[in-house]
Amino acid sequence: MQDLAKITSLTGWPEIRKSLETSFSSTLQMPSYENVDLQIRIAEENEVRGLTRRQIVFTLTETELAMAWLFLPEGREDVPGILCCHHETPYGKDECAGLEGNSRMAFAQHYAELGYVTLAMDMPTVNRRASSKREPYDTTAFYRENRKTSFAGKTLADHRRALDIFSEVKRVDPTRIGVIGHGIGGLNALLLSACDDRVQACVASCGFTRFATDKNAGIWPHMENTVLYPEIKKCASDKTFPFDWEHILALAAPTPLQIITSLSNSVHDNPKSCQKAVSSAAKIYKLLGAPGAIDHFTHHDGHVVAPETIEVADDWFERWL
Repeated sequence: MQDLAKITSLTGWPEIRKSLETSFSSTLQMPSYENVDLQIRIAEENEVRGLTRRQIVFTLTETELAMAWLFLPEGREDVPGILCCHHETPYGKDECAGLEGNSRMAFAQHYAELGYVTLAMDMPTVNRRASSKREPYDTTAFYRENRKTSFAGKTLADHRRALDIFSEVKRVDPTRIGVIGHGIGGLNALLLSACDDRVQACVASCGFTRFATDKNAGIWPHMENTVLYPEIKKCASDKTFPFDWEHILALAAPTPLQIITSLSNSVHDNPKSCQKAVSSAAKIYKLLGAPGAIDHFTHHDGHVVAPETIEVADDWFERWL
């Protein structure tokens, strides 16, 4: 595993980055939608609190469609777009839209009210993409049908496809795209930032702990049927991981990352290890001339989105988008 602390100049970084990208790609086994034309249709439209809320249907593959909530603030042009990744809730995108669940998780509605165009879609196995025979986030059936793709890789490909939608919305400035998520949504936001340079700012809350300190690496905490990446799970017994979270964060550099971690009542085994990952990745940010573009905010409110979490996120997007 590459020790980022030993990288003291940019001379070798491009080659190291390419190696990390190859390892990242082979581990996540992400499907490609590049050869499938993006088609979008509006299934429903409502005016809500000065916003236009659309339910859209769009193509992932030639045989697979997905749905999303698209929020458009009225009277705004050339505004930033924010992709909102839901946490481990059965409500999926509907919670991001403020239709179900915890109102603090209603990122899509919240940021639309602040003037951003926002988008939220369901992860595979959740809400409108759920199987009637399985619980949400149960990946058992997924792996029976997808032997060469990880669940995290599939979700990542879906979110990359969601970013394509912003380029079709004329009121969005495609050079100012952000992503936010909490819990498994925070993990998804970071993976997207690591592999897609269209992301210009990311806020990730309670999304990870380092594989090296994770008792159940490769599986989402307390959800044993949610295997995110089988290759990482295989490495958990002897702790010989091809990369760790500091490398994922470094791949995102110099994209501005706001990492938010709960140090008390966290779902993760060792949330303090997040600081090690951030500190290691910060060395790459510094070498790239962006030392202030990665930040780590900690709190003791548990695995929740607290009011101060929202304030930190708001400030980050205002600063970078």
